[in-house]
Amino acid sequence: MAETIPPNAQPLIRRIESIALFELHDAERVALAALPMQSADFSARQDIATEHDRPSRSFTVLSGIVATYKTTRAGGRQVMAYHVPGDVPDFQSLHLEVLDFSLAAVTPCRVGFVRHEAVRSLLEAQPRLVGAFWRATLINAALSREWMLNLGRRDAYARTAHLFCELFTRLQAVGLVHDHTCALPLTQLELSDALGLTSVHVNRVLKDLRGAGLVTLSGKNLTVHDWERLKAAAEFDPTYLHLRRKAG
Repeated sequence: MAETIPPNAQPLIRRIESIALFELHDAERVALAALPMQSADFSARQDIATEHDRPSRSFTVLSGIVATYKTTRAGGRQVMAYHVPGDVPDFQSLHLEVLDFSLAAVTPCRVGFVRHEAVRSLLEAQPRLVGAFWRATLINAALSREWMLNLGRRDAYARTAHLFCELFTRLQAVGLVHDHTCALPLTQLELSDALGLTSVHVNRVLKDLRGAGLVTLSGKNLTVHDWERLKAAAEFDPTYLHLRRKAG
């Protein structure tokens, strides 16, 4: 079945399979693959949707990384979450008419837009998928709670280690980690927006993590050298990700 799925549908199906409490039926995979998806490419730091938009469609991340963010009137930018391939960052727009956040490509990325009426038709025809998408929305809320704790109560070293643990685990769940390495082309400025640190502080923490033999963030890749010690440094407990299994 996987060989017959269009490439644009594969990330979404892998994501659903990684969190659903049931094995997808072939008919459900076919229905997901048949969603009328319009793909579009975005360059790094280009907005995909902005606060106060009234979208008529939702999108899934096909490649690259997308950020949910908010800004102050003075222009301060805070990343609220990162989204990896298979995620549907704006699924709530199916029920909430106005966006209260913005979404931007962090790296060059491709997304697939699906009109809301097509999503509603899918969920009416495949009722078990309602629970899977609802579960994905609840997991996004769990992510927000963990990010709040990370920003408010962990020091810079643990905070950065925790972000790496989370992204590594989420990418692994959708089959995007190989030989302890995943693509993570985040600049120090982008990390500072997510971690609430200055770029200079981020640079210092990255050197400390590398010096401790835990990770290397080099070029566009993150390599984890000692997973158990990285988890310990971050106090990382993946329960909040509610992953059922890794992608095959």
